Amino acid sequence: MKLNRLETRLLDLVQAEFPLSGEPYAELGRRLGISQDEVIEHIKKLEAAGIVREIGPVLDSRCLGYQTTLVVMKISQDYLDKASKIINEHPGISHGYEREHQLNLWFTLSLPPQADLEAEVQRLSQAIGAEAVFSLPVLKQFKIGTHLGGGTLPSPVELSAIERRVINELQQDLPLTSAPFGQMAARLNMGVAEFLARCQSLLQRGVMRRFGASVNHREVGFRANAMACWVAPPEMVDAAAQKLVNLGEVSHCYERKTNPLWQYNLFAMIHGHTREACQEVAERVSRETGLEDYVLLFSTREIKKKRVRYLV
Repeated sequence: MKLNRLETRLLDLVQAEFPLSGEPYAELGRRLGISQDEVIEHIKKLEAAGIVREIGPVLDSRCLGYQTTLVVMKISQDYLDKASKIINEHPGISHGYEREHQLNLWFTLSLPPQADLEAEVQRLSQAIGAEAVFSLPVLKQFKIGTHLGGGTLPSPVELSAIERRVINELQQDLPLTSAPFGQMAARLNMGVAEFLARCQSLLQRGVMRRFGASVNHREVGFRANAMACWVAPPEMVDAAAQKLVNLGEVSHCYERKTNPLWQYNLFAMIHGHTREACQEVAERVSRETGLEDYVLLFSTREIKKKRVRYLV
């Protein structure tokens, strides 16, 4: 779908500047110079085209006490459909991709604090029939979308019983109605002003990184998506990461734990209209940092991309 200027601006707003207000679609309309009903119709059109997946909160799993890791598997092509079914049915898996590498299956796994993360990784490996498996937990978090982590990992946040109810209620695709947050507040026997104030508090404390749309970037032209992985000596990780987080083409940047099967420790997601554009970014970073040992893993199949529902 080719977007016009209005749709492009609307898409920018619903991703990064969605208003947490009593009538959010009316507020978006005022910013764009159109009516509330027109905003809603445009969003319906973007949803029908597969561009907007859902509108809701992006929560920080670690602030909620959840354990998260990146799981890597080597599986036979014959098992990909089976793996896809298992991944799509698992409530703790948010992102899953087939990538161009002998280690061809990559997905993120989040589990509650009391769960045995490694045991679940092994269970999934056996269910899928993986030839090799390991996990790559984050050591430092530098960038997630527009959120800069500065290298530190967030710690669990103390939440009140009311805040937990708000978080559980908020995790749904926002209805396309004039006062969607009012409906949520009513189900909690709460005024909409109090509900939104608690949402703002969650934002300010980092429990919610942002509230907005999940967008399928392939549908708006970013067809090439590569996970770039460098071998970075410990003393060079922070400086190299700083170069990466300042690039508009980079959406995520982490330092991850290594193992005997995977020595790359600095990760960045690079998005471009072409493979060549992604390769150019990686080559430039390599030249500027002096980190010559790296690999680009292009995604060939999106198996799953859906926000995890964290029950707190």
